[in-house]
Amino acid sequence: MTRATARRRRTASALMALALAGGASTAALTLAAPAYADSWRDKEYWLAESGITKAWDVSKGAGVKVAVIDSGVDGRHPDLGGVLAGGADISGAGKANGQGSIGAKPEHGTLVATMLAGRGHQPPEATPKPSASATGSAAGPAVGPAVGPEGVVGVAPEAQLLSVSTWLGSANPGGKSDQDQIPEAVRWAVDNGARVINISLGSTSPEWPQSWDAAFLYAEQKDVVIVAAAGNRVGGNVQVGAPATIPGVLTVAGLDRTGAASIDSSSQGISIGVAAPAEDLVGGVPGGGYADWAGTSGATPIVSGVAALIRSKWPEMSASQVINRIVTTAKDAGAPGKDPLYGFGVLNAEAALKADVPETKVNPLGSISDWIRVHRRGNLATTAPAAESAPSSAAPTLPEATVPVAEKPSQLDSAVPAAVVLGFGSLLVGIIVAAAFQLRAAMRTPPQDGPEGPEGPGRAEPEAVNPVDSSKPS
Repeated sequence: MTRATARRRRTASALMALALAGGASTAALTLAAPAYADSWRDKEYWLAESGITKAWDVSKGAGVKVAVIDSGVDGRHPDLGGVLAGGADISGAGKANGQGSIGAKPEHGTLVATMLAGRGHQPPEATPKPSASATGSAAGPAVGPAVGPEGVVGVAPEAQLLSVSTWLGSANPGGKSDQDQIPEAVRWAVDNGARVINISLGSTSPEWPQSWDAAFLYAEQKDVVIVAAAGNRVGGNVQVGAPATIPGVLTVAGLDRTGAASIDSSSQGISIGVAAPAEDLVGGVPGGGYADWAGTSGATPIVSGVAALIRSKWPEMSASQVINRIVTTAKDAGAPGKDPLYGFGVLNAEAALKADVPETKVNPLGSISDWIRVHRRGNLATTAPAAESAPSSAAPTLPEATVPVAEKPSQLDSAVPAAVVLGFGSLLVGIIVAAAFQLRAAMRTPPQDGPEGPEGPGRAEPEAVNPVDSSKPS
């Protein structure tokens, strides 16, 4: 098995934890009958504590479509009357309109949807009432859909939802893997008018398949805000996992009831953008009931709802500026500045809608376009399809990395250096051998005494020298 193949299998295995990582938040799910639905409204503490009720003075999300990529949304829930504006099933195992509750956590999508854009409902046999706030009191002119006094009201009660159902967390009878479903769901949402995409799903791996690159780049180039859950420690996500690690995605961490980082309901990582309530949450479940739940799966629609409020107030504002508004107006928490537990800080919806925030063209959480250029080394011109095309799935846009094949050195390249070395070596050996012969010959040749022999005139005898006796005085 090659290293690349093993890596892909590990990533695929980790991605199969999708919905379990984001949906493990429902492990302590407490179901209840729809009776006394107003008591559930009273539990929505985050509406006031996160500044959402004051943000409603400015916007309630009218005119904005938010896609919920999840386990399907039950549009028949009384708090979602008139909220759904379309949908699709990506798994191949759900209802065509995306309203079938499927996967390992079938209630998950409806919980998310009601927290994001629930409108409550009227009590039985009651006459319709004007638009009201979370407490049932009047909240400005009766513009947009009426908000009932009972049941769950979402952060953006006048927004519309697109339900994009996926089967995650267990074997999909529809045959599509999570790696195929996620990019296809993102593309469908973008092509069908979503201005915000909520992904309350996570994985145990910070890496994502290369096949996801093109879909998230497509959303970035179409100016869509993507909000994703950081994941939950109790579900095995000690660190943030994909898709919340993808540059440009607004990643949401979780807070406990005191406003501190949740021990069970939040992982940590450098990609976290903002933190929002993640414990003691409530939401609607399929069949018209309600449930207590917890996790960054619930914190994410709170932030997605605020993004919808901003996009409704300023329709021309870029996705980068929407995200910048949310993170720069957050209340700093933890270590000063950005940190891996709270990101830029705790969500402050009122400031995000009312504060003066300098404009920026740069997403403070990065860009998938830049990341692809650096890490995939691909040609970006080939990654984004034309606006009118709506492919059913995202094929890998960049080739697999390859390793150059080693080639045998050329004989011609090594011939010249070898000849030079051998030539100099032979010359040196020859010099040494010649010198040795000359020295040996010189040692064997006797001295020449002249033509007359040793006593002949040819040799001059040295003069005798008397040694000086140094023991005598001079």
